[in-house]
Amino acid sequence: MAVHPGFGAGAACAYPTSTPRSPHPSRPTPLPTASDSVLKADIGGTAWAVDSRTNRVVVTVDSTVSKAEIAKIKQQAGGNAGALTIKHTSGKFKKLISGGDAIYGGSYRCSLGFNVRSGSTYYFLTAGHCGEVASTWYSNSGHTTTLGTNVGYSFPGNDFALVRYTNSSIAHPSAVGNQTISSAATPSVGTTVYRRGSTTGTHSGRVTALNATVNYGSGDIVRGLIQTTVCAEGGDSGGPLYAGSVAYGLTSGGSGNCTSGGTTFFQPVTEALSYYGVTLP
Repeated sequence: MAVHPGFGAGAACAYPTSTPRSPHPSRPTPLPTASDSVLKADIGGTAWAVDSRTNRVVVTVDSTVSKAEIAKIKQQAGGNAGALTIKHTSGKFKKLISGGDAIYGGSYRCSLGFNVRSGSTYYFLTAGHCGEVASTWYSNSGHTTTLGTNVGYSFPGNDFALVRYTNSSIAHPSAVGNQTISSAATPSVGTTVYRRGSTTGTHSGRVTALNATVNYGSGDIVRGLIQTTVCAEGGDSGGPLYAGSVAYGLTSGGSGNCTSGGTTFFQPVTEALSYYGVTLP
């Protein structure tokens, strides 16, 4: 891959260095070790995050993961296997990219995320795995109307890309459809969120985990993601996750579809804004 940033930190647990006397001495938690063991097992089609409510590591496995591979994950965890909760989801975790409409690069179609700027220069954010496969983006499948060219992308590890507008005739409002976007933030678990994409339009769901890690296979591991019940399909990659006027994320990938439902992961937009030093228009 062209860009291989260091993986961001997984869920962290803070411990006080000095506490008042207590009849219940603190014990180290196995959760960070359990999370690391899932990563070391290196099974494509898995995703995991710490559930602070149950104090467990929830490992979501897609339909390609076998019983033997689940056993391998538990074996890798060793004595911390009891801290794992295994959940199954239909379909296969994949980066949601396909040939079609919206923003086109090479032989692929993705979705524009959010318009952003730095000073008087305008850009848009999309998925990093889209930036990996194309450097120039167009508004039509015939590649006759140019939108802009990549400034850079980060994938795997992260999943975001920045494209600079080179076509001065293209408007770049801070909006998703008719919804004005005025700020960016990180949602809470349980928040109702919306995703808009070039394949399936607008769908809603809720946030089920933060700081999730997903292994798409072939070494494509992305960390620090927002995990949701929002559906998505191929070509929705890079599209925005939001609620009201608040931007939350960029569509990374997932499983299932918008007929049967599924699990979808999003790159937090706040990290992409900070990484490139850009703001919403």
